[in-house]
Amino acid sequence: MNKPTQIEPSNDDDGKPKRASLLERASGTFGFDRLIPAAVPAKLDSDKAKKFAPRRTIEVTPTPAPAPVPQRRASDAHTSTVPEPAVVEPDRPVVAFTGPKREIVRAMLREQGLIDPDGGASTLLEEFRIVKRQVLATTKTEGSQLARRVLVCSPHPNEGKTFCALNLAIALAGERDMEVLLVDADFGNPSVMEKLGLQESAGFMDVLSDPAAQVADFVVGTDIPGLFVLPAGKRTGRDSEYLSSERTRDVLDQLTRGARNRIIVFDSPPALAATPAAELAKQVGQALLVARADLTGRAALEDAVDLLSACPDIKLLLNDATFSPSGRRFGTYYGYGE
Repeated sequence: MNKPTQIEPSNDDDGKPKRASLLERASGTFGFDRLIPAAVPAKLDSDKAKKFAPRRTIEVTPTPAPAPVPQRRASDAHTSTVPEPAVVEPDRPVVAFTGPKREIVRAMLREQGLIDPDGGASTLLEEFRIVKRQVLATTKTEGSQLARRVLVCSPHPNEGKTFCALNLAIALAGERDMEVLLVDADFGNPSVMEKLGLQESAGFMDVLSDPAAQVADFVVGTDIPGLFVLPAGKRTGRDSEYLSSERTRDVLDQLTRGARNRIIVFDSPPALAATPAAELAKQVGQALLVARADLTGRAALEDAVDLLSACPDIKLLLNDATFSPSGRRFGTYYGYGE
């Protein structure tokens, strides 16, 4: 144990023992320095100098100058990316239609409610002239081969797609210096040749299935100026596979390359009934989706639009309407017959 140490208090001026603080007694006993107040100078150097703390000096680091941009030299030209040149179409069509022309009975067209190209103006012709102008406007604006390919389709059968395709083709053929090729691409139920009163023959599918076939040899000319027809041909059971092949792209490219005044109209199968419509949508720049009034449902139209979404321009064509919401009637205005 530590030996207790007697701590003697110091005396004051009167000789009486002065009571020291605990720290002072500890300092005297254990050798600590006496705690005394810190020395205070009698006079400050300067009131203004000590009123505020000295200002801090901020060191500014100079910003290095930007590195000079190297100048392009003529020797570096070969390393730059050069955009691919635009595809230039030839001045003349790659494929020309020179075969014999077959007669189309005009009375047969009228019996089916189709446009008679020799019958003068009519309400039906004026209606399809509106459709034709929309198609031609898109063709002129785009100026591409795809824009000159038009797909006519419908969600379900019996909604008037073939009726609209035939009338659109006849209306387009009425343009000055224009060729219209109507392609029957409804391989399961071809009907274009029958409605025109022409005999069925080899056609589109035969060209696709035979790499050596020349498409011009299968095009049928008509006595309607500017109108040509490509029959559906023999069905193979692999229609979609042929339509999605490189052969289809080559054939359609041959038909439109250099032919700035030629439009191809496809009559395809219903979009919700067969797959060729979706495959053809990848090869065209415009699509007319036919909806029959009071028959085609909204859900069917939405599903058909999804299937044809590969086409960049899809227009809706209302068929068999018995009234016009705008009150527009060409027969009344122009005096045409019903």
